[in-house]
Amino acid sequence: MEKIQMTTPIVEMDGDEMTRVLWKRIKEILILPYVDLKTEYYDLGLQHRDETADTVTVESALATKKYGVAVKCATITPNVQRMSEYRLHEMWKSPNGTIRRILDGTVFRAPIVCRGIRSYVPTWTKPIVLARHAYGDVYSAVDAVAAEGNKVYLVAEDKEGREVSRQLVHDFNGTTGVVQGMHNCDASIRSFAHTCFKYALEQKLPMIFATKDTISKVYDGRFKQIFAETYAQYEAAFERAGIWYLYTLIDDAVARVVRSEGGLLWACKNYDGDVMSDMVATAYGSLGMMTSVLVSPDGKYEYEAAHGTVTRHYYKYLKGEETSTNSVATIFAWTGALKKRGELDGNAALSAFAARLERATLQTIEEGEMTGDLVPLFSREGITPKKLSSEGFLQAVAERLAQ
Repeated sequence: MEKIQMTTPIVEMDGDEMTRVLWKRIKEILILPYVDLKTEYYDLGLQHRDETADTVTVESALATKKYGVAVKCATITPNVQRMSEYRLHEMWKSPNGTIRRILDGTVFRAPIVCRGIRSYVPTWTKPIVLARHAYGDVYSAVDAVAAEGNKVYLVAEDKEGREVSRQLVHDFNGTTGVVQGMHNCDASIRSFAHTCFKYALEQKLPMIFATKDTISKVYDGRFKQIFAETYAQYEAAFERAGIWYLYTLIDDAVARVVRSEGGLLWACKNYDGDVMSDMVATAYGSLGMMTSVLVSPDGKYEYEAAHGTVTRHYYKYLKGEETSTNSVATIFAWTGALKKRGELDGNAALSAFAARLERATLQTIEEGEMTGDLVPLFSREGITPKKLSSEGFLQAVAERLAQ
């Protein structure tokens, strides 16, 4: 069969551990037989990041800005244990964090809804897309230990170094403690707001944005203010599309979302989005069934799975033991990138292939063949779920794709 041609490459970011193993097999089994795949390849495996002093991560992000579409495998963010295990020169920062800072992007995470996979929240019959601001807050914070008797201040200086304000954070009189200073930027918050409103319009989804401005009156209040100013530019378009926008407190948003049927976009600050995205993913069944796409304000896209590198399965794989690792989100990272590449290039065949691969993947599960994590969640009348190995699941998808 003649392969589908590509005119513009996708930036390909390889990763670590079990997801790296599956990454190679997904390409070999599901993509390369049908697509003359063109990628600009970057190895973001931890060892290569260490060898390049992490410059490879920056290069991959800059390539994404150049080509507009990237697909990324899950990667390790090293801790003390990984420092020793991989004999690293440095405890390198999160590759995702580096890429997000360079692209100034917003992360949108959405569940992959599949017939037969039950949600832990019975009312959630439609997908909830979670938008996470991917800049600043605690992830770029400066913190320190305060000795007994220290007084810690928040000090601001002008361009010439003259002090313009000083606020006492805490007087550690009679006790030791810890302090932390974090920041955000109006330009990044505004980009976040624009990207969320555009996504909601594109997907025809009503939207909730939530902070805790009753407590963090200045910091979170700034988010609330900028979102309100930005929404004024989209309000008429929202009304024409028949969708709504609501600002509320984060605790109220949690209650509203849990009681909802889904079918909405939930925009969160960085930390809230980090926590709530895992909650939403788990409630829909599995982190292995959650897509993630980083969208920049100027229309650059980086697709990946929402989960990590599946370390426990990788150690089993190294011992020669059989694994049953869910590859659905990684498959959908590839299909998301291929569909977007096809859309931007006017390559209908490429986008159509990606859609077929998604259908074949879901059909495999809906007909009762799946990896072990999904078996306890599956329920369809007349179908007994069958557990497949990591490789067996990919082969089962390939059979349906060939049909």
